[in-house]
Amino acid sequence: MLRRIIPRGIFTVNLMENEYSGLKIRGGNPLEGSLRISGAKNAALPVLCATILSSGKFEVSNCPRLTDVFTLLELLKSLGARWEWDTDGSVLEPPPPLNIDTSHINSFEAPFELVQKMRASFLVLGPLLARFGRAKVPLPGGCEIGARPVNFHLAGLEALGAQWKIESGFVDVSVHKLKGARILLDFPSVTGTENILMAATLAHGKTIIENAAMEPEVVDLGSMLKNMGAKIEGLGTSTIVVEGVKSLRPVPWTIIPDRIEAGTFMMAVGIAGGRLELKNANPAHLDAVISKLAASGLEIHQKKDAIEVRRRTRIKSVDVTTMPYPGFPTDLQAQMTAMMAFSSGLSVITEQIFENRFRHVDELRRLGADIRVEQRSAIIRGKDELTGAPLTATDLRASASLVIAGLGAKGTTTVFDIHHLDRGYEGLDEKLRSVGAEIKRI
Repeated sequence: MLRRIIPRGIFTVNLMENEYSGLKIRGGNPLEGSLRISGAKNAALPVLCATILSSGKFEVSNCPRLTDVFTLLELLKSLGARWEWDTDGSVLEPPPPLNIDTSHINSFEAPFELVQKMRASFLVLGPLLARFGRAKVPLPGGCEIGARPVNFHLAGLEALGAQWKIESGFVDVSVHKLKGARILLDFPSVTGTENILMAATLAHGKTIIENAAMEPEVVDLGSMLKNMGAKIEGLGTSTIVVEGVKSLRPVPWTIIPDRIEAGTFMMAVGIAGGRLELKNANPAHLDAVISKLAASGLEIHQKKDAIEVRRRTRIKSVDVTTMPYPGFPTDLQAQMTAMMAFSSGLSVITEQIFENRFRHVDELRRLGADIRVEQRSAIIRGKDELTGAPLTATDLRASASLVIAGLGAKGTTTVFDIHHLDRGYEGLDEKLRSVGAEIKRI
C-alpha cells in the first residue's frame, strides 16, 4: 500500500509500503484547536481524470495526499501521462501543487491491477472515449458497500453514439464520433453524471443530462471543464446542458475542500467533546449535516471558509436519512451512527443509497453500542459510556467511524485494516493528535 511518494527526478517516484497496520486510540481526551481540511477526494479523482481530455500541462492545487489519488496517478502514468509531486511534507500544511503532463498519453486501455483497487478509476472511461474514440477499462473494484452498477455510465455513452461490450472483465467502448443526446438518468449517480459530462464536452452538438447529480464535486469538475473551454450550463441543478466543442485546453485548478472530512471532524467533537476550528472548509456544502448536528446540541458557527464546532453538553439523539445531495450524505452515515451511539435517547439512521452500508455496526457493538439493524435502518439507543476494544475496519467511511468512536470510548481501542482509512483521509491520525487526541499507528 502507498504511504507517500518521494520524487526521484522528473516525473518518477519511489512508492513506499505502509509498515503500519492499525491505530491505537486511548479515549477520553476532548479535542481543542484548529485543523486544515484537505482537498476533497471525491473532487480530486474526477478532476485528475479530466486532464485526459486535453494534451498539455496541468497544475492541480490542494490535491489530497491519499492512496486513492496515488493509485489514479499511477493509472494515468500507465496511459502515458507524466507527473511530478513533492509530497514529503506535513499533512497539517497545504500540499505543493501537483503537475501533470498529458501530452504523451498514447493508450486507451487501463490496467486491471489499478482499476480493481478503486471504483473511481472507472472515470477514465468517458475522457478516453472522447479523446481517442475508444476506451478499454476493467470493471471497477473499491469498497464493498453494495451494488454500484456501471449501467448508468454505459447507457449514457451509448446515447452519445458509442458501442460497448464486456469481455473477460473489461468494458470495451468505441465510437466514430460522439454526438449530443438527451440522457435521463434513472438515479442521480455521481460518477455516472461525471463520466457522461466529460465525454459530452467533446461531442458534436448539444447534450442534456436530466436527473443529474448535484453534488459539489460534480460542480467542481464542471467548473474546471468550463475553464478548459467547455460550454456547460446548469451545474448544481438536476439538468446539465453541454454544447460540445472541438477541443479543450489545460488549466490550473484548485480542488474544493473535503466536506466529508469536515463532517467527520465535527462528529468527532460530538463524541469526544471540546472545540475545533476547521479551516479551509465550505459550510455551504454541509447544510444538511450542520442542520442535524445543531439539532443534536452541537454549537456550530459558520464562516466563509471555516467552521467552528463546540460541544458543551452530552449530545441528543436525532434521526437521519441519507439522500443524494443536497440531502444528508451517505459518506457520513457511519460516522453519524457512531456519534448517535453516545447520544441521550433513541435515534434511527436510514440508509437510502447503498444497501450494504451497516458493516460498521457489528464493530461498534464490540465497544458496547446498543444498535440493531432492521432492513435499511439502524436503531440506536445511546449509552452513557462505551468501552474500548479491538476493531476491524471494513470500508473507508466505516474505518473513520470506528476511529472517532474510539475517541469517546473508555480505555483503549485498536482499529485494524486502516488501509481503508488512508484511501480517503489525509493523515487523520496526525491531525487528531495535533488537537489533543491520544492516537498512534502500531
